[in-house]
Amino acid sequence: MKKPMHAAALSAVIWGSGQLYNKQFVKGIVLLILQAILIGVELFSGNYFSGTFEFRETGFFLSGIWGMITLGTETPELTMDGLVGGDHSIMLLIQGIIAALILFVFALIWIGNIKDAHKTAKEFNETGEVISSRRWLRETWEKSFEYIVMILPALMLMMFILMPIIFSAAIAFTNYNTNNLPPGNLVNWTGLNNFRIIFSLGDAWLRTFIHVFIWTTIFASLGTLLPFFFGLFQAVLLNNKRVKFKKFWRSILILPWAVPGIISLLNFQQILNGTFGPLNRFLMNRGIMETPIFWLSDSNNIWIPRMTIILIQIWLAMPYFMALMSGIMTSISQDIYEAAEIDGANEHQQFWKITLPLVVAATAPLIVMSFAHNFNNFGIIYFLTQGTPVNPSFINAGSTDILISWIFKLTVDEQLFNFAAVFSIIIFLIIGGISAWNFTKMKAFKEEL
Repeated sequence: MKKPMHAAALSAVIWGSGQLYNKQFVKGIVLLILQAILIGVELFSGNYFSGTFEFRETGFFLSGIWGMITLGTETPELTMDGLVGGDHSIMLLIQGIIAALILFVFALIWIGNIKDAHKTAKEFNETGEVISSRRWLRETWEKSFEYIVMILPALMLMMFILMPIIFSAAIAFTNYNTNNLPPGNLVNWTGLNNFRIIFSLGDAWLRTFIHVFIWTTIFASLGTLLPFFFGLFQAVLLNNKRVKFKKFWRSILILPWAVPGIISLLNFQQILNGTFGPLNRFLMNRGIMETPIFWLSDSNNIWIPRMTIILIQIWLAMPYFMALMSGIMTSISQDIYEAAEIDGANEHQQFWKITLPLVVAATAPLIVMSFAHNFNNFGIIYFLTQGTPVNPSFINAGSTDILISWIFKLTVDEQLFNFAAVFSIIIFLIIGGISAWNFTKMKAFKEEL
């Protein structure tokens, strides 16, 4: 007769001891080794045997948590050899986040270890037998194969995706900026102070954010919907029975998408140069206009560079939607159209009642993903205009800057890391909220549930 609570209590103190109590020796030894690794890393990465105790001298996990909470307490001293000693707040924060994530994984193992010991003891009392380690491994592999295979990708996702996200979010609550840079200075937690500064009514930060956000939304919306409908128009034309040499025309029209985007953007930047660009020279030599048009940098009419960016975005994205919807149209059963013809539907009615609804239903998730991509489409802004023309009423932002390019300037050019992190959180909330809401409304998502 086993005591489930006794087994759980043993495993709560010494990992795997409950499994050993249940006579599952292989499982118990593995869990015991994991606990030994956790304790060993902490003990041997610190200075526990020096006779004195300081948090900064403890092991990886304890000092990491201390550093994440305090962000350091000692400022480096300036000597003839440079900065000596002291704490580096950002390194402490990174170490603390990594330590916290690793401890979280070990905490899950610890909880699973306790539950397993309790469950095994309870099953023994009901069946009178203990599942052998070999049988347990086989059954676990069969029942949880998908989860086991996902363990390594999940760990990599946690360290290379989740950790930077947490770090960026944490920076938004500090005073990490150009006036307070480690290692010369310590960074401090400031709570919601950065948010209060940015969203103070009448403040230049808020005015800049509102204008940049509105333009970002316009660019992302038009840069998604216009290529979608132009691509649909091209796909419908190419799918028409009267069009000959369809493969040839598809090959020609797909070229803007096949060419690397950065090459196209750099070419457009040169072609549309307001002073030396060949387009302006051609138009002026033909007498079409007398003065050059600054397609990418006109400060008198900011909608000229903005609309130029949108037109280039249409050029780049339209072939993708054309190829996508051509494939979808090809897969639509011809029986549907034949039945519609029998019922008297003409080509226009077939398009509006059959083709368009089926295409939109199939591409809706991709439209949402394209909108999210364009909301953060840094490349087209950076390689075309760098955010110009300059707007003196904005803080570190130009008239064509979208949120992500503004964040880039705040980070790289101005080193205002804390404010850039605040805007990163806002972008995440906006894009995450819109994407989540749209996906939950889609038929594919509902069928998956």
